[in-house]
Amino acid sequence: MFLSKLTVNTQSRTFRRDYANVHDMHRTLMSAYPELPQDNGVRQAHGVLWRLDSLRGGFVQYVQSHTEPDWDNLPAGHLAWPAEVRPLQPVLDAVTSGRRFTFRMVANPTKCDGQTRKRIPYRQPAEQLEWLIRKGEQHGFVIPTAGNGQPDVAVTGVPTITGRKNTTTKITVEAVRYDGRLVVTDTTAFTQALANGVGRAKAYGCGLISIAPAA
Repeated sequence: MFLSKLTVNTQSRTFRRDYANVHDMHRTLMSAYPELPQDNGVRQAHGVLWRLDSLRGGFVQYVQSHTEPDWDNLPAGHLAWPAEVRPLQPVLDAVTSGRRFTFRMVANPTKCDGQTRKRIPYRQPAEQLEWLIRKGEQHGFVIPTAGNGQPDVAVTGVPTITGRKNTTTKITVEAVRYDGRLVVTDTTAFTQALANGVGRAKAYGCGLISIAPAA
């Protein structure tokens, strides 16, 4: 597995287009990976997950994948400086049961409407936190308690992710960002969550878990 750090050029014409339409952003990122037959899920096959973080008035994009990317395929001027790519195996090797990490994840917490079967976003912070705790139970981690007696995680709203696949299909993702600490309870399940992401809208900047050893 590989993790890429892309410092994007906010003046780039392609980035401005992509920022306005997340489907275009997805296609731009996928240009760094080999094409596959049309009946295969290209993002899933290459294990691509990504997140866009704002930083000092600009943006940094983190892209994780099973396949090593070729960022030379990006449009000219898309990056402010060359992409940084590193293997993720040392991070995966550090995952053991009981290990504590700090983490960041942008996710799309939703529930299924029992009547319409449509996905409905959780909009209340308490519901968004409960969603994360349930996902932890499924994916081999728990959120520890902070000194104030509350779960050691901050839940922050991010701008709604929007775009269009075509003239008739609109994309709207109400995502939130989680920053905090977690404790691994199941090494296999958590490693799979790192590799495959958590939740929905993975093609549109959600689900990537970034971890670092906790102090």
